[in-house]
Amino acid sequence: MGWCCLDICRALTLLALLFPLWEWGCWGLNPNSGDLEKSPHSDPDPWEILNRHKRSWVWNQFFVLEEYTGNEPLYVGKLHSDVDKGDGKVKYVLSGEGATSIFTIDENTGDIHATKRLDREAQAYYTLQAQAVDRLTNLPVEPKSEFVVKVQDINDNEPKFLDGPYLAGVPEMSPLGTMVVQVAATDADDPTYGNSARVVYSIIHGQPYFSVEPKTGVIRTALPNMDRETRDQYVLVIQAKDMVGQMGGLSGTTSVTVTLTDVNDNPPRFTHKSYQYTVLESLPVQSVVARIKAADFDIGSNAEMDYRIMDGDGPGMFNITTDEDTQEGVIILLKPLDFETKSSFSLRIEVTNRNIDSDFLSLGPFSDTTSVKVTVEDVNEPPVFSSPLSKMVVSEDAKVGTSIGRVSAHDPDTSNSAIRYSIDRNTDLERFFNVDALSGVISTAKPLDREANSIHNLTIFAIESHPTQIGKGIALITVQDINDNAPVFAIDYETLLCENAISDKDQQGNYLKCLCLYSCCPQVIQTISAVDKDEPLSGHRFYFALAAPAAGNLNFTLRDNKDNTASILTKRGGFRRREQPVYHLPVLIVDSGSPALSSTNTLSVRVCDCDSDGVALSCGAVAYTATGLSTGALLAILGCIITLLVMVLLIVTMRRRRKEPLILEEERDIRENIVRYDDEGGGEEDTEAFDMVTLRNLNVIRDPSVRRDVTPDTPTFFHYPSGTRPSYKSLPDNVVFREFIWDRLKDADVDPSAPPYDSLQTYAFEGSGSVAESLSSLESLSTDSDQNYDYLSNWGPRFKKLADLYGNSDGTSVLS
Repeated sequence: MGWCCLDICRALTLLALLFPLWEWGCWGLNPNSGDLEKSPHSDPDPWEILNRHKRSWVWNQFFVLEEYTGNEPLYVGKLHSDVDKGDGKVKYVLSGEGATSIFTIDENTGDIHATKRLDREAQAYYTLQAQAVDRLTNLPVEPKSEFVVKVQDINDNEPKFLDGPYLAGVPEMSPLGTMVVQVAATDADDPTYGNSARVVYSIIHGQPYFSVEPKTGVIRTALPNMDRETRDQYVLVIQAKDMVGQMGGLSGTTSVTVTLTDVNDNPPRFTHKSYQYTVLESLPVQSVVARIKAADFDIGSNAEMDYRIMDGDGPGMFNITTDEDTQEGVIILLKPLDFETKSSFSLRIEVTNRNIDSDFLSLGPFSDTTSVKVTVEDVNEPPVFSSPLSKMVVSEDAKVGTSIGRVSAHDPDTSNSAIRYSIDRNTDLERFFNVDALSGVISTAKPLDREANSIHNLTIFAIESHPTQIGKGIALITVQDINDNAPVFAIDYETLLCENAISDKDQQGNYLKCLCLYSCCPQVIQTISAVDKDEPLSGHRFYFALAAPAAGNLNFTLRDNKDNTASILTKRGGFRRREQPVYHLPVLIVDSGSPALSSTNTLSVRVCDCDSDGVALSCGAVAYTATGLSTGALLAILGCIITLLVMVLLIVTMRRRRKEPLILEEERDIRENIVRYDDEGGGEEDTEAFDMVTLRNLNVIRDPSVRRDVTPDTPTFFHYPSGTRPSYKSLPDNVVFREFIWDRLKDADVDPSAPPYDSLQTYAFEGSGSVAESLSSLESLSTDSDQNYDYLSNWGPRFKKLADLYGNSDGTSVLS
């Protein structure tokens, strides 16, 4: 199938007949390009051509311009077959990419049109299939043939910088033509067709400092020795234009920010030739005296500087270092300042770049110097001790008031004020020492004990006339030892001895069974050592021996090992707990001091029952059976019995005393009976426990001079004046009982015959207000009674109480 005009097809058909080996068809002429192209189908074998039907398709390859802007569909070409006789029986059908949506075909004439705008950058060509079919049967009259519609490019895309905008850097002072960065632009047009995609570069903004190569896009410096300190950044505008930069070409731009990076091309320089600073005399060591800084226009590592003191009149007084953050020179004080000794210092300081670039040595030298004068300002300083630490020694047996040593301080100021000394009592809480306020002599104030405190660290104050200026010094007093402590046992020893055997105790505390029983086998049962709180210079040397009372005993002996230890040995065997369970052995320990001191320490040896391996099972005394009791046991038992008897007697005595009545039974007043209920009343509102009316018999008033609970041996000395007491009947009900109880309490307090212990006070007061009046025989007693009870005094002591109550020699009533 091909695309052609009818006359040309006829001519080509004649040529095909002349060349039978060629495929039947025709050469197509592209109406758009005018080029003659052969069918893309491969030539078949010549012998096969003789057996094939002649192909009647005429076809061609078409080019269609992109971005067509006309109002009518764009004509692409015409499809025609020799089978088509023009009678309308043949119908043309188009299929493939874009068929019916982009490309349409006239089924009668075979004309093909593009109905939409085509974009080559979106799709460069379309592959379509064409076929001629019978209009009635829709059967193909020719085989389907394939052809291509290529979209022809036009310059409709401008160049674009896909990586822009650009950031670049170049060292300052770079030579001419130094490469900075390369830019690249892309054009979406067809690079194989025309000049639509051929781009050239140019610089729009950034001259005369930089240039760009038109073809490569490489940006280079256009001026030599550009100085960062003058200008450190440039913004360039680069243009890319297609059509080789010709008129009508499309263009695109991008920005390139070029930063000049620093190089060490500026030496450091001091802004002043000399500096002056003033510091106080009291400035502490290692303090900052001053800060100086040299100017360097470079940045980063190129501006790093080192300072040093070249010379000065105060060697070793100052040092200078570099502050890495600010690049300042920091002058530091190394020694204390003294205005009276030197009031000013002159220094010469040099600064040098740390990182020097050899390419710029011609711009140097990269160093500078300046002078610094430091003036010392006088201040009122505290007193200064001639020696900050004074070491002194005193004997432990030094008497109170003994001089130990002397401290000395002076006023460093020109005024040279007087100094007074004192001890910081926080360092001498127990006040063992004193210091003379004027001379500074330190002496003892209390007896010293090296064993309690061997070293005293005193802080001495030196105070001048100005109370705020206080100097401090240290007095280190060492107490020398004397032999004032006797040696004693190192530990509390527990010595165990197996009965019927001689046991030896090894270092681990295990008992070794002796092979000889009931015989005199000297065996070590304990090794003892001693300690002494004293610390002689030559070391301790202890001597051990048994004290005089035990020196000749028949049971144990002591052996001095000459190494500050001693061994306790048995003299015999056959120790038995029944005979003596514990042995107390006095040991005399003597030290080697001068004078020598000694002490007697008691070592207790306990006899124990041991097993076959010599391990103690039980220790102490054993209960005696048929052999009788020892004297000590009998005394202990007798003491226990006596103690028990005494306790029993005390208990019985206390009980009898509790039961004994305060008034004899035969003298007990019939009205003074006590009934014990062992219950608790309900208070004032409880009217069922007792009758309040029976307590209100106010007709009886006792004589306050007589006690009712004891038999007085002497008459009472307290009497109420006649007529001073009001009658109980005249008192209100709520005051009756209170007054009655207070009267009895007063009687008990003032009566000298009352016992010194608590006693029961019996109040025989029945009250008044009973409807039946009182039934007591005492109620019948009145002042007009003729009854005489004086005879009761003759009836003996049992009736003495009644005689006192009713007998009245002067004829007055007891109730009056």
